Amino acid sequence: MVSAPDPRVLDLVGIHNFRDYGGYAARAGRLRTGLLWRSGQHSDAACDDLDVVHSLGIATVIDLRGDSERAANACLRHPDFGAEVLFHPGETASAAGRAAHEEAARDVRTADDARKAMLALYRTLPFRPVLVGTMRLYMDALARKPAPSLLHCLAGKDRTGVAAALVHDLLGVHRDDMMADYLLTNTAGNAEARIEAGARHVREGFGMAMSDEAVRVLMGVEASFLDAAFAAIGEQHGTVAAYAREVLGVTPQVLAAIERNHVD
Repeated sequence: MVSAPDPRVLDLVGIHNFRDYGGYAARAGRLRTGLLWRSGQHSDAACDDLDVVHSLGIATVIDLRGDSERAANACLRHPDFGAEVLFHPGETASAAGRAAHEEAARDVRTADDARKAMLALYRTLPFRPVLVGTMRLYMDALARKPAPSLLHCLAGKDRTGVAAALVHDLLGVHRDDMMADYLLTNTAGNAEARIEAGARHVREGFGMAMSDEAVRVLMGVEASFLDAAFAAIGEQHGTVAAYAREVLGVTPQVLAAIERNHVD
């Protein structure tokens, strides 16, 4: 039996993991659909992909990648593209040109190695200065604009996954829904094509000795990864709300504006 396609996921050719992460019950109602989009990079987008993305009316693009990632994988744009593109300059990975999951691949050979590396990586993601800078821009944009936005990194799963989960948490989305949305990365669109594309990058950078199972761990997401990020936030700030206020500049007034713009 073939399952019905998930209406939140756009089936695109060259943009992986493109989906709407709105629609969930929240503290003040329900997140609006058609406003909160997330995806991987757009450097391999087909012309039809760009037409579909343009039709969404996206007003703001938030690029969580580092400068060298943007230079190596420039996003393709629709001829009439006019969205504001936001990012904090610098590198979000410790090695220039690497995505977060590629950075974690260093010294990985087995699936167990990969899992340990990803857990360690996620504990750092909420605190990396350049990533924090871009997430601050994202929160500000959500407060300023009641218009569609697109959040993305390279694979659209780790940096993007943490940022989207923070929005969910701040707006009062139930933790089960937040986690289910995060894990949707593993099945959204053509997941096998995404894994294959990512595997080439990972193996080119870190050698062919890595097992297939290790590559799949690096190119997927697991609940324990996101739990690690939120545990690190709790250890340093007590609550997500305190972290958002102290690190991301999400004051009660900013949060109220985000809520007005994105919740019915």
